[in-house]
Amino acid sequence: MDRFFNHVAHSHGITVRVAANFLAEQSRVTAGRWFWSYHVRIENHGDEPAQLLTRHWRITDANGRVSRVDGDGVVGEQPFLDPGQTHDYVSGCPLETPHGTMEGHYTFRRDDGTLFEAAIPFFPLDAPTVIR
Repeated sequence: MDRFFNHVAHSHGITVRVAANFLAEQSRVTAGRWFWSYHVRIENHGDEPAQLLTRHWRITDANGRVSRVDGDGVVGEQPFLDPGQTHDYVSGCPLETPHGTMEGHYTFRRDDGTLFEAAIPFFPLDAPTVIR
């Protein structure tokens, strides 16, 4: 589909696409702070509507420290996706190391109340080796 999104996961009729970008202008390398933005596109390819209720992220830095982020919705929204609909959002992630990874899942609810998890693909957070 769109080459911009280079990390993709499919589960339960939901496709999650992610593209991450290092933001040098928001990073403070001398202070040990690196920052990335990530753009997520969630697509409902199933036959039923689904509402995104919660998110769960597992963020690992280059030292092996793991942070877990759980919360309602995404950037203040709990989007409802009819079949064929998509939802895009952009968020950010700071790390204390120049490299790390992110992965996770969203919990969705169908109209009949059934809950299911849609995978968020594993993706690297890599700062350039030379930052001026």
